[in-house]
Amino acid sequence: MIKVILYEDNPQLREGLTMLIGGSDGFDVMASFKNCENVVQEIEAFRPDVVLMDIDMPIVNGIEGLKRVREVNSEVKILMLTVFDDNKNVFQAISNGANGYILKKTPPNKLLEYITEANTGGAPMTASIATQVLKMFSSMNNEKGEDYNLSDREKQVLQLLVDGYSYKMIASDMFIAIDTVRSHIKKIYEKLHVNSKSEAVAKAFKDRII
Repeated sequence: MIKVILYEDNPQLREGLTMLIGGSDGFDVMASFKNCENVVQEIEAFRPDVVLMDIDMPIVNGIEGLKRVREVNSEVKILMLTVFDDNKNVFQAISNGANGYILKKTPPNKLLEYITEANTGGAPMTASIATQVLKMFSSMNNEKGEDYNLSDREKQVLQLLVDGYSYKMIASDMFIAIDTVRSHIKKIYEKLHVNSKSEAVAKAFKDRII
């Protein structure tokens, strides 16, 4: 039996979902609420397997409710059930630990499948949402980082530092003198505003310089 709690401010929809899910074999709707004002205490009290959570609710909305739960509970499965499929809400939900993101227009039989999938460790998403997520991550990976006006030669030296090369190995790989390597690295530190190899490497990753 999959134990479910609902968070939905629309009373008709809340009642409809309760009847749909609770009336289906293998599901038990333990409680339903109109907002996430007391979400942490409610989840602690009822200990559900899966939480269906609307985003747009008064007083305390679903995104804030999700954040509150995740501060104290990383185990319970939380599915965002919403009319919104815009990037901002999708990103906030996923970033704050939602296990899935599905639209309210999802057919009843599919909704039950999604709840079951989340309960077994899956990450169900309506197809349109999944497409958006893929696009989002693709655009993030394709974003060019700040290059801090590094020359091609300096970027090459920085790449070798990231790869763990010593000054001597860089000199050998690039067919330049060690003093030239030191000169390049000094300029790299100045341009990146760092004082050590570890800081330079960290910044190279963080700002996607190379």
